[in-house]
Amino acid sequence: MGSVRKLMVEVVDAHNLVPKDGHGSSSPYVVVDFHGQRRKTRTAVRDLNPVWNETLSFNVGASHSDTNIFGDMLELDIYHDKNYGSTRRNNSLGRIRLSSAQFVKKGEEALIYYDLEKKHLFSMIQGQIGLKIYYVDDPPPQKEEPPPPPPPPAEPEKVEEPLPPPPEGEKPKEEEKTPKNEKENAEPPAPIAAEKPPEPEPERDHDQPLESGDQVDPLPPEAEAPDVNLDVKAAPVSRSNSEIMFRGINGPPQPIRRSASAASFASSEASTTESSMLMERSSFDLVEKMHYLFVHVVKARYLPTNRNPVVKIAVSGHRVTSRPARKTTLFEWNQTFAFGRDAPDDSSSMLEVSVWDPRDPHVSDADDDGRSLLGGVCFDVNEIPVRDPPDSPLAPQWYRLEGGGALHGDLMIATWIGTQADESFPDAWKSDTFGHVNSRAKVYQSPKLWYLRATVLEAQDVLPLTSSNEACLQVKAKLGFQVLKSKTAVTRNGGTVSWNEDFIFVVAEPVSDHLEFTVENWQHKAPVTMGVLRIPLAAIERRVDDRSVASRWFTFDNPNDESNNKNKSSSSYNGRVHLRLCFDGGYHVMDEAAHVCSDYRPTARQLWKPPVGTVELGIIGCKNVVPMKTVNGKSSTDAYCVVKYGNKWVRTRTVSDNLDPKWNEQYTWKVYDPSTVLTVGVFDSWAVLDDPNEPSNSKPDFRIGKVRVRISTLQTGKVYRNTYPLLVLTHAGLKKMGEIEIAIRFVRTTQRLDFLHVYWQPMLPLMHHIKPLGVVHQEALRNMAVRMVAGHLSRSEPPLGKEVVFYMLDVDSHNFSMRKVRANWYRIINVVAGVIDILRWIEDTRGWKNPTATVLVHALLVMLVWFPDLIIPTFAFYVFVVGAWNYRFRARDPFPHFDPKISLAEVVEREELDEEFDAVPSGRSNEVVRARYDKLRTLGARVQTVLGDLATQGERVQALVTWRDPRATGIFVFLCLLVAFILYLVPSKMVAMASGFYYLRHPIFRDRLPSPPLNFFRRLPSLSDRII
Repeated sequence: MGSVRKLMVEVVDAHNLVPKDGHGSSSPYVVVDFHGQRRKTRTAVRDLNPVWNETLSFNVGASHSDTNIFGDMLELDIYHDKNYGSTRRNNSLGRIRLSSAQFVKKGEEALIYYDLEKKHLFSMIQGQIGLKIYYVDDPPPQKEEPPPPPPPPAEPEKVEEPLPPPPEGEKPKEEEKTPKNEKENAEPPAPIAAEKPPEPEPERDHDQPLESGDQVDPLPPEAEAPDVNLDVKAAPVSRSNSEIMFRGINGPPQPIRRSASAASFASSEASTTESSMLMERSSFDLVEKMHYLFVHVVKARYLPTNRNPVVKIAVSGHRVTSRPARKTTLFEWNQTFAFGRDAPDDSSSMLEVSVWDPRDPHVSDADDDGRSLLGGVCFDVNEIPVRDPPDSPLAPQWYRLEGGGALHGDLMIATWIGTQADESFPDAWKSDTFGHVNSRAKVYQSPKLWYLRATVLEAQDVLPLTSSNEACLQVKAKLGFQVLKSKTAVTRNGGTVSWNEDFIFVVAEPVSDHLEFTVENWQHKAPVTMGVLRIPLAAIERRVDDRSVASRWFTFDNPNDESNNKNKSSSSYNGRVHLRLCFDGGYHVMDEAAHVCSDYRPTARQLWKPPVGTVELGIIGCKNVVPMKTVNGKSSTDAYCVVKYGNKWVRTRTVSDNLDPKWNEQYTWKVYDPSTVLTVGVFDSWAVLDDPNEPSNSKPDFRIGKVRVRISTLQTGKVYRNTYPLLVLTHAGLKKMGEIEIAIRFVRTTQRLDFLHVYWQPMLPLMHHIKPLGVVHQEALRNMAVRMVAGHLSRSEPPLGKEVVFYMLDVDSHNFSMRKVRANWYRIINVVAGVIDILRWIEDTRGWKNPTATVLVHALLVMLVWFPDLIIPTFAFYVFVVGAWNYRFRARDPFPHFDPKISLAEVVEREELDEEFDAVPSGRSNEVVRARYDKLRTLGARVQTVLGDLATQGERVQALVTWRDPRATGIFVFLCLLVAFILYLVPSKMVAMASGFYYLRHPIFRDRLPSPPLNFFRRLPSLSDRII
């Protein structure tokens, strides 16, 4: 029996409540409603900042299965108690409503302060309430079993021993009983007492106070269904003549004809067209249907062997062998096999299922592996039923084994034709990769990552009191492979040493490690460890906001004392350190590059917002894939796909030895932010070549290419299906590895205004803006997070290799590349090109190259000068016209893809590619490194010149009023005074119009030399002449 889940609500305190008693105060109490239950706290008399520290418990149901409460809402109301004060009713002090999807398990809870909301439109509400909400799983209460009834006076019941199989031609005893006699002799089942519905609680006004001890009793548990032993119930039925087929013991097994029944999922009179129509009703609507013949081998009985037999299946040229049976009271396999078929009406073969005994030296009739035949069953594939996923799973049946040594053996199997939408498909052994666990399709979850903030404030008594020499102390913090060091603090008297530094680590759940601090005294020869401290991570507090966490003093252990962990009381005092430790759940732990991030949610589940939609991805297949390896002189590719979005990773099955693999798998993700990116990668697997019974020593999987999809570029409800090239940049240049065909659809699940409101919200959580992390620090933390995710997924089954995770997460995206430098420069030029075009158009208008346009600009100038209120509306309308005009020329591609032209991948030189793929530190020869350094110096000289020119222009602006050139500053100041008098005397509209007409004057009235203001500005001094 499963555990009983309860929801615990810790009502801690409230701040700054509104006074409601008429005397400048309030007497608040809290009422919580959840899942049809109501609880209340005590009343805090005349306190606007009450502290309750009470825990309210709510019954939810059996853990994980019996109750689906994730759509429920928790409603919390704060009232003023009318018994304290001059009011006549319980006035509302505020309320909050929380979705149960935000609640976490015990151990992940944190104190969160929620802003109180208005209960009515005209209510005056203020303040916050602090809560801790979490689930706990309690063991179910032990039920007292009623005493057994007295035995009837009939004969004592005999214990039935399992009988040996009867001789040929005789019926078992179970078959001698007819169903009619069984129905007549069997007593009618006792009616299950209907559970008495709970009496409805009398409606109570929320404004009325509840008694202090009035708590709603937990709802009575639902009547539990009695445990049913399926094997026992199936035994008498499975021995019936209608299900066990006798075809002759000595002859070979004949194909079994199925009679029309409801269990066959299709009538025997149904045509092939009707069967095909059944196959079309599937939830996989973005991909093509792939038909498979499923064989589910459950167990066998009455086999004359004490070893572990195996099952062999032969169909359509495929021959597979199951794993050895697990021997209990029966011989159990519980394996499912899937054989690919071109169509559900493919009737090119028979299905043969046989049971073989392991090696027996005394048996002559054996296969190539020395196994002896125990019997088999044959099926006509034309009569195998077609199953649709909405239908219930096909029940396995007992079949009599024929043609072998097991004269009365039975085999329980189920056969049906289905598609990849069948729930048995992911774990089934496929026809091309039988027995390889690494070839199955799987869904993974990234580990939940936290930021651990450790603030080292100070340390005391680290050095001996007799020490008078100067000491350089440093604190080293270590967590797994993460090692951080503080700055060096110098002390002379050995007293208090201060650092006041923050260390931030990345921690993955479950937290079971220790955080280790070490104080080192840096001397001339080598650092000397003065003290060691180990703190378990499970004892560290968690927070979700920027509230202050209490600091604590910890005592160091002697690093030379080996028994300090066993008997700390006997160890000597080695000083202490002042620390502030907490898990920061308000941050989003980055494991992807910021420009291709797939999730921005914070770590703490309590801060998650509801999803705004879902994205469905159909991975159809690849075409013209390049052979990736050579096995036994033959080129082949064993391709599989990996998709990453948010915390959910998906790996398709591996299609072995196929240059045009077809997957036709469909997956769904929840979308919390449309400005996110979904990544699809294709890889070549080496694991399918390994022996499944031996440890894997395969090579890293090769990358074939990847595709990125930005969710915000997809229209709601529209299916995008297209083929995209798989491009990989190698040392030899850009290479096309093949093409991938995918289908994607985004479905909005919220109201349109709520969805558009997301665009006005910050992408990163609040903590990134309150206490931001530096760019360099953020990148270092991302590298740690990527290593943790890669280590976690590599321990899965089947594993995702580290090379796969690194490629999907773009670990090397920030490495230096001359190609990327030029590409980014051209991107800047492309952005500035619009401004340059506007300036060129203004210059052409000013030069009267198009007199009509120039005259119209003069008219527009007059209108805007005399009616300045039209400037902003005119500009907004102009932008609207530009956007509407560009709508005709929008990109027609379903969604953007990698662009070799923008990336400059097609024109890059071999030397630059070799530099881009070179590791740090470089592994090239000294001559190559020297040539690259000289080239970098040349580029640096250009950058140096550009930076100097920018600094010069800025210093000339400063020189206008700093009197570096007294005459130039005097001229500028006098002109400013003159302009001020003119603008005071002359209307500004006249000045603006005169300036506009002067600027747009005809070229015959202009001088070819630069304008006097530009000449004056170029003569201003700068500090460039003072640089050595």
